[in-house]
Amino acid sequence: MKFFYDLLPVILFFVTFKVAQGNPDYAASLCNSWLGNGFDASQAPIICATAAAILVSLLQIVFNLVSGKKVEPMLWISVAIILVFGSLTIWLHDEMFIKWKPTILYWVFALILVFGMLTGRNFIKSLLGKQLELPAPAWRKLLLSWIGFFSVVGVLNLIVAYTCSTDFWVNFKLFGLMGLTLLFTLGIGFYIAPFISENKTKGKEQ
Repeated sequence: MKFFYDLLPVILFFVTFKVAQGNPDYAASLCNSWLGNGFDASQAPIICATAAAILVSLLQIVFNLVSGKKVEPMLWISVAIILVFGSLTIWLHDEMFIKWKPTILYWVFALILVFGMLTGRNFIKSLLGKQLELPAPAWRKLLLSWIGFFSVVGVLNLIVAYTCSTDFWVNFKLFGLMGLTLLFTLGIGFYIAPFISENKTKGKEQ
């Protein structure tokens, strides 16, 4: 459930884009009514989708605060980035800003992990250390793997953004990036599975 909750802005972005793409003139009318004048039918789908993503991201923050739930640092970072790049997209009528958003988000995560590594902290271990018992080399491999993944996927997003149509990029943003993340996470699961099995065996022997 949390997985889909975290993905809600991405899903709503996709759905809004597709709906607006099917009704571009009406979408342009809505954009000009609510977000200022100057939007044409070709710009309307990405503008509507961006506005929807900003709105639902802010509502997630409000919901967590009102319900007494902790707002995770990753959510704060994600909302800050969507606010900045989404607002620039709407204000300047330039879709490239929102297309840069996933790359900036992934690179920020990579930089945070690199900063932790340089200061002697493994943030992957900090997140998962209570659930997993792994040897130090394995934790380091996980850290380097996530740094590499975030860096590469950030570059891949830019390649798609600059070489493919906006429609293709929107599909890639949901299915491509999510699919790559799921595949990578699955690979991580296969890597740590032997350590989990070994720990269970040791626990039974004790």
